[in-house]
Amino acid sequence: MAKLIHTMIRVRDLDASLKFYSEVLALTPVHRLDFPDFSLVYLRNAETDAEIELTWNKGRQEPYTHGDGYGHVAVVVEDVSARHAQLVRCGYEPLPVKEFKAGEDMQARYFFILDPDGYKIEVLEKHGHYR
Repeated sequence: MAKLIHTMIRVRDLDASLKFYSEVLALTPVHRLDFPDFSLVYLRNAETDAEIELTWNKGRQEPYTHGDGYGHVAVVVEDVSARHAQLVRCGYEPLPVKEFKAGEDMQARYFFILDPDGYKIEVLEKHGHYR
């Protein structure tokens, strides 16, 4: 059996990414490996064992391309509207809250926000499949 342990993304400004992931997702560094040309920083919080690995290639100036294969990373929160409002008050620009229904049955409430490198993060409300 396989267990998901981390997802890796490349970042240009490690400090900006660390600030974003701490403030927006409450993910903080739990392990860091520094090498002459790059650093790996693993982020986690008490809600999950899975981590996001930030890979910082030192000296890179040009933005990374996301191609047409990357979609998003998803997280869940108790109250999407409250989290959205809090992020707006903190100066972030999350996209509007949306709802996904099957007829009248609520499937999901969510919004997207972009990290400093343009990676999409989906913030879902805990409900149904999304726990």
